[in-house]
Amino acid sequence: MNGFKKFLLRGNVVELAVAVVIGAAFTNVINAFVKGVINPIVGAFGAKDLASYSSCLKGPCEVSATGEVTAGILILWGSVLSALLQFLITAAVVYFCLILPMTKYSARRKSLAEVQAEAEAKEVLLLTEIRDALVTQQR
Repeated sequence: MNGFKKFLLRGNVVELAVAVVIGAAFTNVINAFVKGVINPIVGAFGAKDLASYSSCLKGPCEVSATGEVTAGILILWGSVLSALLQFLITAAVVYFCLILPMTKYSARRKSLAEVQAEAEAKEVLLLTEIRDALVTQQR
């Protein structure tokens, strides 16, 4: 039981749980964006809902009132297009709002650490020179 407790309280498990919850909430935001903004823009050129785009592969397609295909083979490529747009939007938002700023922040932090390390090295060199000068002066 102790090992299980350690496993659950490890940082990676907690971080993963937080990421899943945030990801689910973020998915709702993206879905609303696609439904409220992207679909109407696409609707200006065709059907308002991307899911309505479909093609009949074989024979005349007949769809019942419940939405089930009763004859023919119906390809719902609009749903795939909608999912692809949601994925691309999500990837773009993650990249431009999370990855890019964090990369810039990390680079800035790294350069600051390098400047501090260089300053410390110069300080150590200067203190060594002062020590050597004092030792020489005392002799």
